[in-house]
Amino acid sequence: MLQLKAQPLTAEAFAPFGDVIDSRTADSFAINGGRAQRYHDLARIETLGDESRPLISIFISEPVDLPLQLTYLERHPLGSQAFIPMHGERFVVVVAPKGESIDPSEVRAFVTDGHQGVNYRAGMWHGVQSVIERRGEFVVVDRGGPGNNCEEYPLELRVEVEGVEVATPA
Repeated sequence: MLQLKAQPLTAEAFAPFGDVIDSRTADSFAINGGRAQRYHDLARIETLGDESRPLISIFISEPVDLPLQLTYLERHPLGSQAFIPMHGERFVVVVAPKGESIDPSEVRAFVTDGHQGVNYRAGMWHGVQSVIERRGEFVVVDRGGPGNNCEEYPLELRVEVEGVEVATPA
């Protein structure tokens, strides 16, 4: 079993796998008569193949037990997939580079700070949505259209997340 320790998510560390979506580190400009700031073009959305289109969905996720245990990673070869927390939810991000197989030495784990989202590039291996501490609600932007856009690769791994307070049921 592969053992990982989740590191804090940074744009630099995550760059090989996709984009960190974070208005706190992005340029902006005023819109709507100066009543709003637009943080523009925060991630590169990819929709590959004929008749593809971008989708916007909402995922509601139950918190995972820690340490996180995964039995596979998945990828979406025909499009990127972005997860943006709506209410400050923190989540664990597990990623591995593109390829037909996964080299365990290249798997990485990150933990968001609740204000960050991620955009996985097309074909990038990643873990399933793994919100911690409490139930989460996420805006998800990904690809719709014909073709198989979800593949799984079996891989048992365990991810430790330090300094996380896990809510216990009453």
